Amino acid sequence: MTNSTEVVVIGGGYAGVMAANRLTRRDDVNVTLINPRPAFVHRIRLHQLVAGSDSAVVDYREVLGERVRLVVDSVDRVDAAGRSVTLASGGTVGYDYLVYAVGSGSADPAVPGAAEFAYPIATFEEAERLRPAFDTAPATAPVTVVGAGPTGIETAAELAEAGRAVTLVCGGVLGPYLHPRGRRSVARRLAGLGVSVLDGPGTTVTAVTRDAVRLADGRELPSAVTVWTAGFGVPDLAVRSGLSTDALGRLRTDETLTSVDDVRIVAAGDSAAPSGLPLRMSCQAAMPLGARAADTVLSRIAGERPSALNQPFGAQCISLGRRDGIFQFARDDVAVWFNIDGRPGAKLKEFVCRVVVKHLAGEAGKPGSYRLHLRSGGTGRQQLLRAGHEDAPAPAERAA
Repeated sequence: MTNSTEVVVIGGGYAGVMAANRLTRRDDVNVTLINPRPAFVHRIRLHQLVAGSDSAVVDYREVLGERVRLVVDSVDRVDAAGRSVTLASGGTVGYDYLVYAVGSGSADPAVPGAAEFAYPIATFEEAERLRPAFDTAPATAPVTVVGAGPTGIETAAELAEAGRAVTLVCGGVLGPYLHPRGRRSVARRLAGLGVSVLDGPGTTVTAVTRDAVRLADGRELPSAVTVWTAGFGVPDLAVRSGLSTDALGRLRTDETLTSVDDVRIVAAGDSAAPSGLPLRMSCQAAMPLGARAADTVLSRIAGERPSALNQPFGAQCISLGRRDGIFQFARDDVAVWFNIDGRPGAKLKEFVCRVVVKHLAGEAGKPGSYRLHLRSGGTGRQQLLRAGHEDAPAPAERAA
């Protein structure tokens, strides 16, 4: 009788669900997914949850394979030596291989008053806490969104379209990732929605109070509700567990996503730092990383050499309310002049949101069917590794 291999996946987001589903390709692999929530959070819709245009939640039965055992709990510690994880409820779960996919959340703001008076929205619970603030604030009350990355832009646009008086504080450049041509398009749409965009020098937030936001140039903006979208952090589980991490707390791995400490631990998604050169925190990165992590585990089980990371980034898409958006094309994760904006941009963004769930559901129904992570690309990453990361760890080839 063949012994089964036990694989535990920590985290039920885009990377974790993809990895868990893909691992069921082998009948002799038992997969346990540990997640603190009983439902899948469609994180790229959290700004819609805040504005009331979507629930941002999908039933796990729609995206998780039948052979994946779901444990609704949090992991307090990883015991690498004992090959087990300790749960917040007090139990333990053993593993032969572990996929570390704990994702990311809001970074602790260092700005005085921000932690007390501003509302982060990087997680479902944070977005849920924000909704009552809008329920009690008058429709004409001033709203400030801090941070001009995709989350800040999308949140500002969504709230403005819902009739809120919104100021977007950039702390620098509007949409830093965007090509100047795309940035101008986004600025026009925000202006059309009535969003007041404050960018350039002096727009860094220096303090947040109950009813105002202060800027570095001395301005004080009235703000009945302040939404904080500046910066992301990762859970400190790896640090607490004594595993090697980068400065942010992401698990350090080689290019096969294998931990530099332990060949039986593989990381995926926002919490992974392959070769000290982590990928952009995004859904676009998380699902291919989840598939790659699963392939690494399956290769080791089969006694084969895992493939190295080879991941291209071709675009960034941003919704600008329900009727407008932008699909910014890129080469090696650097924006190029070409974009699709307006109504077609909105349709493309909505298509992406829908197809993400379809990819996860497709992998659940037919493990191994997802193949986007196998496309050729990632030449820019390879150049960076050669040019500035010669000391990056080589792919792990320790015996399983």
